[in-house]
Amino acid sequence: MLPHIELVKPPNPLTPVTNSAKWLTRGVGRVGEGVSEMLFEPVTRLGVTGLARAGKTVFITSLVSNLTAQARMGQVAVLRDGRLEIAYLQPQPDDLVPRFALEQHQQALLSDPPQWPSSTRSISQLRLSFKVQPAGMLASLAGPRTSHLDIVDYPGEWLLDLALLETTYARWSSQTLKTIAARPALSEAWHAVVEDLDPTAKLDEVEAQHLAKAFTEYLHNCRDAGFANITPGRFLLPGDLEGSPALTFAPLPPTQAPNGSLHRAFERRFEAYRRQVVQPFFRDHFARVDRQVVLVDLLGALNSGPEAVRDLRESLSGVLNAFRPGKNSWLSTILGRRVDRILFAATKADHLHHLQHDRLAELMGQMVQEAAANAKFSGAEVQSMALASLKATQEQEVERGGQTLHLVRGLRDSDRAELAIHPGTLPADLAGLLSEPPTWDSAGFAATVFAPPQLESLNTRGLPHVRLDRAAQFLFGDKL
Repeated sequence: MLPHIELVKPPNPLTPVTNSAKWLTRGVGRVGEGVSEMLFEPVTRLGVTGLARAGKTVFITSLVSNLTAQARMGQVAVLRDGRLEIAYLQPQPDDLVPRFALEQHQQALLSDPPQWPSSTRSISQLRLSFKVQPAGMLASLAGPRTSHLDIVDYPGEWLLDLALLETTYARWSSQTLKTIAARPALSEAWHAVVEDLDPTAKLDEVEAQHLAKAFTEYLHNCRDAGFANITPGRFLLPGDLEGSPALTFAPLPPTQAPNGSLHRAFERRFEAYRRQVVQPFFRDHFARVDRQVVLVDLLGALNSGPEAVRDLRESLSGVLNAFRPGKNSWLSTILGRRVDRILFAATKADHLHHLQHDRLAELMGQMVQEAAANAKFSGAEVQSMALASLKATQEQEVERGGQTLHLVRGLRDSDRAELAIHPGTLPADLAGLLSEPPTWDSAGFAATVFAPPQLESLNTRGLPHVRLDRAAQFLFGDKL
């Protein structure tokens, strides 16, 4: 789908003088564009993040596609009330931030067969502008006003790196090595490399690279196994830092090591990672966010079992720390304002029958309840929800053995085979899963990855979804 862009054409020399005057007026208007935006065209910065496979790219693609098409978004107040004249894309305001590749992602969904868009690899941005007719008494007195929504997409793994700002290399190494020891099946390559390692020996750059590579392989194994609390985040998504010394370190046991040793080098590189990679992200991007959505693949964690759910809950607690910095923390010194609305959204709700959606939303709320209750958000509103940015299934009911089974039908992503499944029933609460022994058997639950549906043009029909409009209304509907 091509975005709506207003084009201004120069006047034909044969047209009346009034048209030339209009052209001149609009040209002069462009000179004060920055001042006008600052004073009369409010900007809301929406941060979109999530951990691996949560669906950030699809969320943004569907959100923008449906708003520009003015379709399937009936819970957004300005659309429900008929006050939205147009929603259109404009050039993003930050020249040093890559543009979110909306058109490529849309094309992937429209291809034959349709493909899921590529996942988030780095930070990107998109500006969506709205012309809205005012409501209330001003409706008859004023013309439409313009508001901007700057959507900032960034990997959730980067957000988890916040914890590194308040720790040392020794403490991080100690905790990470304990976790590695508890996951022997995921760390075989790591143990093979460190078996005869002497951290006090002189730095050998080839050896350092082998260590960093084995550690990175372990982190990838953890993510593939369904774990979410993985740091440093840039080891998984290095971007232009790949191969740099800032990403060439690994945890080592605490020891008294001489200058020039492997241990000292890794300690120095860990500090460089904190100062030169993590801090600039929070200073330049995160500190400017007004509203935030955190997308969570809770179904994937449930499918992986209790340990993955515990790990995810710990990760979300770390994410919440980013939104409530202490008075004396480094982050508090750069946050001139705080995020005032945060949405935690359990994605892929279409993989369940709608009768289980409320339970999925309740579980999502429980995942962050403890951390949120202990946080001081200074008036920030936190909400949990179950949604699907792109509905890939249809619901079906069948009678079997005198019982009604509530199924979802779709195409399996791996081979596009048509399936009608009942993945199992979600637990009533997290206690049933995390208790010892668990009262809810995760082995009876099996989530399936469905392929995207065959779609028509997005220009007028938008993308089918589940509660994406409700999420949009909570996140920025009041700003329109």
